[in-house]
Order: sequence, then C-alpha cells, then structure tokens
Amino acid sequence: MEKVVVGMSGGVDSSVAAYLLKEQGYEVIGVTMQIWQDEDVCTMEENGGCCGLSAVEDARRVAAVLDIPYYVMNFKQEFKANVMDYFACEYLQARTPNPCIACNRYVKWESLLKRSMGIGASFIATGHYARIIRLPNGRYTIRKSVTQAKDQTYALYNLTQHQLAHTLMPVGEYEKDRIREIAKEQMLPVANKPDSQEICFVPDHDYAGFIKDYLKENEDRIKKNPSFPVKDGVPAGLTPGNFVNTAGEIIGRHKGLIHYTIGQRKGLNLAMGQPMFVLELKPDTNEVIIGSGKEVFSDRLYANHLNFMAIEDLDGEMAVEAKIRYSHKGARAIIKKTAGDEIQCIFEEPQRAITPGQAVVFYKEDIIIGGGTIISKKE
Repeated sequence: MEKVVVGMSGGVDSSVAAYLLKEQGYEVIGVTMQIWQDEDVCTMEENGGCCGLSAVEDARRVAAVLDIPYYVMNFKQEFKANVMDYFACEYLQARTPNPCIACNRYVKWESLLKRSMGIGASFIATGHYARIIRLPNGRYTIRKSVTQAKDQTYALYNLTQHQLAHTLMPVGEYEKDRIREIAKEQMLPVANKPDSQEICFVPDHDYAGFIKDYLKENEDRIKKNPSFPVKDGVPAGLTPGNFVNTAGEIIGRHKGLIHYTIGQRKGLNLAMGQPMFVLELKPDTNEVIIGSGKEVFSDRLYANHLNFMAIEDLDGEMAVEAKIRYSHKGARAIIKKTAGDEIQCIFEEPQRAITPGQAVVFYKEDIIIGGGTIISKKE
C-alpha cells in the first residue's frame, strides 16, 4: 500500500481529497502546514484560510472522521523566506506579486514533499482543482480541471517535473457541487465551510499597510538582505512622488509605489474630468504613469523565470492561449524565446492591464505548456 501525505487546509476540497485517496486504497496521512508566524491566538483565529488556527481544528476533526493519522508540521521559516519576503520585496520594486504561486512551488510542494518522502511517502496530495497527466513524450504536465469555474491550474504552472511525478490531485476530476455532496455524504464537518478568497497573511487586503508593518518588524534582517531595494537609506516604494501623464506632465502626487498596481482606477484622487488608470510604475524615477482606459491595453509582453511542463524548452514559435492573471479567461497569442530565460508573447488582440510581477501561463487546449513572470509589456 503506497503512502500519501495530504495537505489539509481545513477546507472541504482537501478534506474530500483525503477521503477519495483512502477509498482508492492509499495509506493516507493528513498534514496541516503551520505557516502563520508569531501572532497571538486571537489573530490566528481571525486569519482563517490555510493560515488560521481554525484550519488545524477543522482538519483534525476531518481526520478523526476519516480515521487517518493527522499531524501539524512547522513551515514557518520556509513560508516567511519564500512567500512573505518575496511579497514585500516585489511590491517595493513596483511589481505585483503572486504569493500563492510562490507558496505552491516552494512551501506546499518543495518543502512538504521533501519531508513527506523522508517519512516514506510516495506522494503528496492537495485539494486543488487541477489534473496531473503524463504525456507521450514522458513529461508531466497539468490539465485544466473538470470544473472550469474553479480551475486552479494557473497558480500551479511553476511546479517541477519531480514535484508533479510525486503529486496526486483527485479533486480535479469533479465538479465543485459534487465535492460538497461527497463531504455531506461522509458527514465531514467542513461540508458547508465557505472557500477562502483572500491572501491568507493579509486578510484585510491592506497590502501597503502589511508591507510597512512587515518592514518595521523585520528591519534588522531586511537590512542584510540585498534583494530588498533601498534608496538613500529608505526602502524603495514607500516615498511619495509624482503622478505623470503620458505627455510627461506632472498632474499630482502619489503616496508611494506600493499603493498602486497596473490598471488601477480607484484611490488615485485625481480630478481629471474622465476616468484615469495606472499605466506604469517607474521605480527609477518614483513616478506613477497615468492614462486613459484605452492606453491600459497592450498587445505584447515579455516574461522570464520560465518553467516549461509539457515541453522541455520552446523551439521556434508556438500558438497558445495565454493567461495573464488568475481571473483572466485567456487569449490567443504567439510565443517565442528572445533569450535563454526570456520569452515574448504577442496577443491577437490587446489585453488589459498586463502587470509586471504577475504570472503568464501558456496553454495548448487544456494543458499547461509552461509559464513565467511578466517583466514588461513593451519593447
């Protein structure tokens, strides 16, 4: 009997994943990853999601119903270094990060898989709405889930071949409604628990406030970390600067680059007589470039930090469907390499708010070809 460690967040999806794998004959071990930091009990209870104390309580109750072993593993250091540090650093450099993608690659997979294999497990498993397949060329990739509305493949594009070979995702074969029905049929105590939507360590959505507090709390360590940009002794992104239009004219003052992202309209406090949007963030000059709704569209992007799944590498051009954010439906495009770790993506039709720091994921039909991190929308 093969052993599988199921990452249990205390939600219905991972709980049903554990049940399905036990029914398939695996020796199932439930694990909740302790990634919250040194908050007090009240704060942990409020956080909810996969970071909150309630995740442990709910997962433990589910494990008891399923009659499987259950443990809490400490991944606080891995989460802080690979997710929270990254999140703050990206905003300080005027990019909009994907903390869930970083968490998936470096914590939920890299760290959990290593520990799980260390205790004799052959696989780890999650409740993600995605499907892992092996192609005729021998490579593993991820296929979109049966539930298109809940599909989570975008956030998983960065997994390695080794990680995919040792991962199970049973929930991807089911519609969301059926997953809740199974939970009710098995009398799992989380059958009606709502899905978590927010970034788990910023539950109030105040990203700028989080970054400021995080910098204060980690000042000594951050000063030694060269990845945190500092200008004139002050972390970049915090200093007020100018709003500038596309003609180069100063039209107002901004609060600091960490308060803005590409495509943003609300919170600019500019009286322009028409809706204006953030077109670009320029950390070198500390400027926020503002323009019309039409100007926020672009027909191309460049990306690096590439990870290919279905193919070993890209040779020549390829027609794909490209997603530029989690909620993006995807759009037809042509991709080609421009350097060893850089790719150009040209869309058939201009896309709105292409944002540096976000992931771009390339699909062929319903499987992931690969993806990378957007670095620019212009040549």
